[in-house]
Amino acid sequence: MRLRVIAAAAIIALAAPAAAAAQSQETAPPARHRASADHGTVGLGVIFGEPTGLSGKVWTTERTAFDFGVAWSFQGDGHFHLHADYLFHNFSYFDVDRGSLPFYLGIGGRVRFHDDDHGDDDSRFGVRFVVGLEYFFEDWPMAVFVEVVPILDLAPETEGDVNGGLGLRFYF
Repeated sequence: MRLRVIAAAAIIALAAPAAAAAQSQETAPPARHRASADHGTVGLGVIFGEPTGLSGKVWTTERTAFDFGVAWSFQGDGHFHLHADYLFHNFSYFDVDRGSLPFYLGIGGRVRFHDDDHGDDDSRFGVRFVVGLEYFFEDWPMAVFVEVVPILDLAPETEGDVNGGLGLRFYF
């Protein structure tokens, strides 16, 4: 039963970004914010760290975006990890000569699927608090990012965790 509730929460958390992006009227950040007019509003790539896997981002306005991840965590015996976040970007904190380097903050959710050594469900659902930097290259439709993510797991019990990683996304 608990796994069904967690799976339903994961589906909702991952479907919400797509629905919001589809309804958004300001989908493309201005060229200054994207570092190049050639950058698109959708980015796909990888993240290395805790967890490691696929990463995506969909811009919804000039300064806001949803990101999501489908990944594998190597903590303990390992587990499957899904997350989705709503991010707020500030492009004025760091002034760089080429490209752009926004600082971002966000909030989201994660679901961690895992069976313990006895075959019992040890899955978790929690809230993510994202802090990161993303560098957009001026001449290429890609960006690198680094983020640290404190997590507050809410189910099946309350406990804290921290994720973080370094990633690369290509925009189209």
